[in-house]
Amino acid sequence: MDKTIIARTAAEMEEIGVELAADLAEGALVSLVGPLGSGKTTLAKGIAKGLLITEVVVSPSYLLARTYHGRTALHHIDAYRISSLDEFAEVGLDAYLPPETGISVVEWPERIDGLVEISDCVVRLELLDDGIRHVHISLT
Repeated sequence: MDKTIIARTAAEMEEIGVELAADLAEGALVSLVGPLGSGKTTLAKGIAKGLLITEVVVSPSYLLARTYHGRTALHHIDAYRISSLDEFAEVGLDAYLPPETGISVVEWPERIDGLVEISDCVVRLELLDDGIRHVHISLT
């Protein structure tokens, strides 16, 4: 699947995540690529909602990763402070690439060489004027 969607509000961005969750298989690795403020965490919240997760989903920035439980586990990872796959392994997150169970959603995957390329789904977010976002989804 390859498609581009326009999101005008945070609610629309979250709904895109809900719909995307229905297309993700167990063990999927999802890369969310986009600048600061483009809606990565909001999209992750929508994916969580689509996975029937009732916990409040927040950015994992300071912890690097958070796991939530619903119809399957969601491993929400922030790779901003990680610079390589080796460092990913050093901090114990390599088990999520791809995950044995659940779905891994990685924010800032482009900071780690090769991570986007091994992803099952890549979502590229582009922030336009007036808060409008282009959301390009590529799912293999």
